Amino acid sequence: MAGLYLEDFTPGHIFRHTLRKTVTESDNVLFSVMTLNPQPLHIDFDFAEKTEWGKPLVNSLFTLGLMIGISVHDTTLGTTIANLGMTETTFPHPLFHGDTVRVETEVKSVRASKSKSDRGIVEFEHRAYNQNDVLVARCLRQAMIVKRPAEGRS
Repeated sequence: MAGLYLEDFTPGHIFRHTLRKTVTESDNVLFSVMTLNPQPLHIDFDFAEKTEWGKPLVNSLFTLGLMIGISVHDTTLGTTIANLGMTETTFPHPLFHGDTVRVETEVKSVRASKSKSDRGIVEFEHRAYNQNDVLVARCLRQAMIVKRPAEGRS
């Protein structure tokens, strides 16, 4: 399914995404290695066992990417021109191997571009939860979205 155009977004609308993912040890280790992040809290079981968590934490940047990635199918698949920024990103509770992530996205604001008539900016609030409905990540994302092509306008 193609993503939504700028005109399709309404402030206050909440998307409850049906895609979910159970995060594996392989996901976490591969992401950490691919991004050259040697943080032992993510990849060293012996080290992590001695922390307050007692086990490895999933790399928070993987969590952020997964949260936004899950939202794409329902919102911006093929209609995003660019991500403009991500603000107020928080990780209020860790994500662990074996946790299943679900995401909801709220449209916070929508506005036409001031300089280009074929696009606009949507601000999304993405929220990710584990299988126990505990909030594990949140961020505000500003994205440049294409307007509906002229032939499709009524």
